[in-house]
Amino acid sequence: MNLFIQIENGQPVNHPAFEENLIQVFGSVPEHWEPFVRVENPQVGVYQVLEGEEPSYQQIDGVWADVWPLRDMTPEEIAAKQQTTKNQFFNRRQAENWSAWTLDDPTCTMVPPIPRPALDENKLTQGIRIFWCGADNNWKDTPPYPQDGKQYQFNFFGWQWEEITNV
Repeated sequence: MNLFIQIENGQPVNHPAFEENLIQVFGSVPEHWEPFVRVENPQVGVYQVLEGEEPSYQQIDGVWADVWPLRDMTPEEIAAKQQTTKNQFFNRRQAENWSAWTLDDPTCTMVPPIPRPALDENKLTQGIRIFWCGADNNWKDTPPYPQDGKQYQFNFFGWQWEEITNV
């Protein structure tokens, strides 16, 4: 399914149309209609900004196409994003447990000094999880999650499950 866009005075007019529709209406593709390529909304990179919801129509190598307003972040924007990531990570409950983690610049994510070991399905079925233990600066198995129907959260300093109670 080929697309074409109407061009007047070197500029696109309206939106692209299917070749089949133009042929139905005009009997052929009119001379003032030029090929158009639809470009999907781009994946925004870690340090990029999409500055709008709609593309513009621009001619690239003789073919009209969607051009999305995507740009790289400025150094100031990158620094702010990295700082926000760190602040959110270290401003959560029991954040001291993860004090050895650092920011991975290419992904703008916090990473442990030691990669997480593979999950053990057998342990998971027993309610045992593997969490980062800041006291040991390593990954460690948790005690089994209590199976009494209550809700629990993990206390990283006591290395135990604590019941969540409504206060």
